[in-house]
Amino acid sequence: MCDDFAPNGLLAKTIKDFVPREPQQRMAAKISQAIVDDKNLVIEAGTGTGKTFAYLVPAFRSNKKVIISTGSKNLQDQLYSKDIPIIKKALGFTGKLALLKGRANYLCLERLIHHNTAPGELTKPMQTDLVRVKQWSTKTTDGDISKCTTVTESNPIWPILTSTNDNCLGSDCPNFDECYVVKARRKALNADIVVVNHHLFLADIVVKNTGFGELIPKADVFIFDEAHQLPDLACQYFGQQLTSRQLIDLAKEIALCYRTEVKDLVQLQKCADKLQKCTQDLRIAIGNVSNKGNLRDLFTYTSVNQEVECLQASLNFCHEVLLLAIGRSSTLDNCFDRVNQYQQLLTRLMSIHVTGFSYWYECMGNHFSLALTPLSVADKFAHLMDERNGSWIFTSATLSVNSKLDYFTQRLGLTESASMILESPFDFTHQTLFCVPRYIPSPNEKDVAQKLVNILLPVIEANKGRCFFLCTSHMMMNELAKLFREKTTLPILVQGETSKTQLLAQFIESGNALLVATSSFWEGVDVRGDILSCVIIDKLPFASPVDPLMKARIEDCQLRGGNPFNEIQIPEAVITLKQGVGRLIRHHQDRGAIVICDNRLVMRSYGAIFLNSLPPSPRTRDIQRVTEFLLSPKDKPIN
Repeated sequence: MCDDFAPNGLLAKTIKDFVPREPQQRMAAKISQAIVDDKNLVIEAGTGTGKTFAYLVPAFRSNKKVIISTGSKNLQDQLYSKDIPIIKKALGFTGKLALLKGRANYLCLERLIHHNTAPGELTKPMQTDLVRVKQWSTKTTDGDISKCTTVTESNPIWPILTSTNDNCLGSDCPNFDECYVVKARRKALNADIVVVNHHLFLADIVVKNTGFGELIPKADVFIFDEAHQLPDLACQYFGQQLTSRQLIDLAKEIALCYRTEVKDLVQLQKCADKLQKCTQDLRIAIGNVSNKGNLRDLFTYTSVNQEVECLQASLNFCHEVLLLAIGRSSTLDNCFDRVNQYQQLLTRLMSIHVTGFSYWYECMGNHFSLALTPLSVADKFAHLMDERNGSWIFTSATLSVNSKLDYFTQRLGLTESASMILESPFDFTHQTLFCVPRYIPSPNEKDVAQKLVNILLPVIEANKGRCFFLCTSHMMMNELAKLFREKTTLPILVQGETSKTQLLAQFIESGNALLVATSSFWEGVDVRGDILSCVIIDKLPFASPVDPLMKARIEDCQLRGGNPFNEIQIPEAVITLKQGVGRLIRHHQDRGAIVICDNRLVMRSYGAIFLNSLPPSPRTRDIQRVTEFLLSPKDKPIN
C-alpha cells in the first residue's frame, strides 16, 4: 500500500508534482488495515495530509464494495469527476464506478407528463421552462437536472418536475422502467465504488421502507469524508418534520389528479383547496416574530392552536375524500398514504410533553416547518452500523477538541472504534502568524463593527485585500461590509450578493478583494496561493444558546448533571473555529496571517482549549507585527 505513495510509486508516476507525505502514508495504511479487518476507524487528518487519496487508494485496492459519502453535492461532484479519475488511472483500476444523487436531482418523467397534460396552473415563465425541460428530456440519458443547460438548477420549475420520497409512486409508476432514479440505482448496484453525500445517505436510511426502498446499495466498506458534519445531520434526519411545502404539494397533486384523471369527483378539488387554505392560514398565524423558535412556546398561542386544529380537520377531510377514490389512480393512492402520514406526524408534533427531543419551528418567506429532533443519535447510529456489517471509516480535518476525539465519537456511538490524529504536514511555524490584537473590543461592546474596521483596515489595505473576514452573524457581516465600503476603495465582496461560486471567482479574479462572509465560507472553500493571505474572524463562534436544538441539548445536559458549556458549547465552537482557520493554508507554499478578534482566547481559562486545538502558529498581540509579516519576503523567518 505504501508503495503507491512512495517517491517512485504509481501516484508519483501519474500525478505531476506529487509530493510523498508521511502522514498520508500512515493514514492509507491504517485505513487499509481497518478494511481488511472489517473494523471501524475515526481519523482526523490535518489540512495538507492528502486525505482524499489516502482513503481512495485503499478503497480501490480493497476488492470490496465501497460507499464513499461526502459533505455536499459539490464535493461529491468534485470527488467523482476530478479525484477519482486520477486514482483510477494511477492504479489501472478496471472496476465500475457510480455517482448517486437524491431523487430531487433527477427529472421525474411521470410528473413531467402530468404537468404537460395540464400546464394551466403554471405561470407563463414556468410554462416556457416546462417546454424547455420537455425538449431536454428527449436528449438526456441520465436525467440529471444539473446538466440541463437551458434551465438553471435554481429554477422553480424543478421542484414540481422532480420526485420526493412522499410523492414517488415507486414500482406502481407507469414510467418505472424508464425512471432515471431507478437507472441510477441500478448502476450503483452494479458498481464497485459508489459516491454519495451525507444528506442522501441519511435520508436513504430513514425512508428505506418507502418508495423504491433503499437507493443506496449494500456495501462492505463505508467511508465518510467531512465526517464532522454527520452528528448534526443525523439528528435532523432521525427527527421528523412537517412542512408547508409538503402540504401545499399534496394539495396541488390532488387538484391535478382531479383535472386529469378523476374528473367526476369534484370533492377532490374542494379538499385540496381547504388543505391549501388551512396551510396558508397557519403560516399567517405563526407570524414573523422569529424565523426559528421553540414549538412548545408556539403552541401556547390560541390563534396558532386554532389554525393547527383547522389543518387537522382539512387532513381528515382529505382522508375521507381520497378513501372514495382508492384504486382509481396510483397518484391518488400515493396521496392517500401521504395524508395518513401527515395526520400521524401532526399528532406526534403536538405531543410536546415527550422528552428527549427538541421541538422547534422555522419560517422562511411564505413557508414553515414544524419539527422534532432527537437530542442524541448515538444509539441509533451504532445500531445502524451493526445492521450493516463491514468497515466504517470517518475522516475530517476537524474532529478533535483539545487533541481528543471523544466529543465526535460519543455523539455517533463510536466509542469502540479505533482512532488516529494526524497533524498537518504544513510548516505553520514559518508559514503563519496568529494574532489576537490588543485593545480589541469585547463582543458585547457598543459599536463593535466600527472599532474592528478602525483597527483592521490598515492591515487589510497594507495586504492589498487578499483577505477573508469571517463573521459569526449576518448582522455583523452586513455592518462590516457597509463600513468597509465607506472607508476603502478595495473591492468588497459580500456573501449573499451573488452565488458562492461567483463570489469565489470574483475574489480570485480581482486579486485584491476583501470577502466579508458568514457560515457558508467557514468550510468547504479552497483558495490557494497569494490570492488569500489573511483570514480574520470577528469572534469565537459559539452557537446561539436560544437556538431550539442547542437550547434543548443544554437543558438535557443540565438534567443529567453535566456542564453544557464545557461539554457542548465549547466543543462545538472549537470545531467551527478550526474550520474557519483552516481556510488560510491550503498548500505547502501558502503563507499568511490569522487574526481572531476575541480577547476571551487569552483572558478566559477556556481559551487554552481553543488555542491547543489550533495549528501551532507563532502568536502575537501586536497587530503591527501582522502587517510586517504580511509585507515581509516569504523566506524571512518570524522573530
